[in-house]
Amino acid sequence: MKEAVNPYLPSWEYIPDGEPYVFGDRVYIYGSHDIYDGHVFCLGDYVCYSAPIDDLGNWRYEGVIYEKTDDPMNKDGHMCLYAPDVTVGPDGRYYLYYVLDKVSVISVAVCDTPAGKYEFYGYVHYKDGTRLGEREGDEPQFDPGILTEGDKTYFYGGFCPHGDTRRSGSLMVELAPDMLTIEEEAILIAPGIENKNLEGNLTTFKGHEFFEASSIRKRGDTYYFIYSSIWMHELCYATSDSPRGPFTYGGVIISNADLGIDSYKKADVPGMYGANNHGSIVEINGEWYIFYHRHTNGTWYSRQECAEKIHFAEDGSIPQVELTTQGLNGAPLTGKGEHLAYTVCNMFTNEPQLYIGKPGFPTVKERLDEGMEHPEAFISGIVDGTTMGFKYYKCEGIKKVSIKVRGYGDGVFEIKTSPEGKALAEMKVENTNIWTELSSDIDLPDGVYAIYISFKGQSSSLQLKSFTLS
Repeated sequence: MKEAVNPYLPSWEYIPDGEPYVFGDRVYIYGSHDIYDGHVFCLGDYVCYSAPIDDLGNWRYEGVIYEKTDDPMNKDGHMCLYAPDVTVGPDGRYYLYYVLDKVSVISVAVCDTPAGKYEFYGYVHYKDGTRLGEREGDEPQFDPGILTEGDKTYFYGGFCPHGDTRRSGSLMVELAPDMLTIEEEAILIAPGIENKNLEGNLTTFKGHEFFEASSIRKRGDTYYFIYSSIWMHELCYATSDSPRGPFTYGGVIISNADLGIDSYKKADVPGMYGANNHGSIVEINGEWYIFYHRHTNGTWYSRQECAEKIHFAEDGSIPQVELTTQGLNGAPLTGKGEHLAYTVCNMFTNEPQLYIGKPGFPTVKERLDEGMEHPEAFISGIVDGTTMGFKYYKCEGIKKVSIKVRGYGDGVFEIKTSPEGKALAEMKVENTNIWTELSSDIDLPDGVYAIYISFKGQSSSLQLKSFTLS
């Protein structure tokens, strides 16, 4: 067994919008598919990974499960496959719901196994054959969320940006056992920012209105509607005792900027460069997790899957959880050994920034050099005041710390256990164009720690590959 880390898939894989499900004794992740240094979202075909429910550090590549050209409307591949969702139909088959990026309808594919080759099945439509999204008055379809109970399937979806008054929020329709035919008119589940006609439970969403990323799960007798709010970086939830609602806003589960977390910083200060978010909750081997994505390469278009353990209060509420490196491990990682820099969970400079986009800030990047089987991931763009956080580690007998760096700069790297804490070790930068190990003694009593690496000085091209505790 391997310890799980964030991101939990290989460093060269870019699957955002993750929808996790347990089928049998494995957990499967379905999402869209970015590429490194992509110019837009979702350029790849759908691929799938799975892991044993009792070994969440051991993910297996299941291969391409659906190609963008498999849809009859996209034979030339000019449209991208946006975020999908999967459900098991009344017939026991697996149904994949998705949207292409230039149309307003919902496509469906089907397979006999969770991660086999899905085949195009049809489009969600009304009883008269009109496709959902094409009838007069329909809202464009986006980000399907699916739940099947018995012979009833509930479809949730929507997209509600600022300024678009045509869109009301996330809407739910019930599907017939054929998984395509709409049984009745849509119901509003969560309101968008431009929806001014709010009453009852819908008023509870104020300040965290629906933006996108509809997802639905059930725990006990309670239905949890997971979604990305108008702030984009946060995944929120609402609850109901029926899949039809009404849903009441519950709170924020996670922010991929760590906004709202005040354990190592002030709550209103970002601890990571955030952007859009999409994911859901799932129970795996008796524990619950929230799956979400982070951003790399200093853009919105190279997103990677992460996950964190969550807890439910007695009343069913979910306290917000912080970003970590340990993720699906569910417990502190072993401190001794080498830890790769791309598993960073906090990253910021002296100039806090909530959203990705401004150039010149540190980010996770990758490079494929000659002779490498896979690209090498590292942190690039390290400047004066950069702080990189990794958490948490069970440290025993640690007497020395080393880092692998390359690039040019004049200054020192400091090792701390909190961003504003005392430097426990310092290493002076050496100009080098190859990975070079810098080492220092460190006084670190046995215990569980976060590790923060900060740089002070001048830099034009500094990069961090890893740190080692020994």
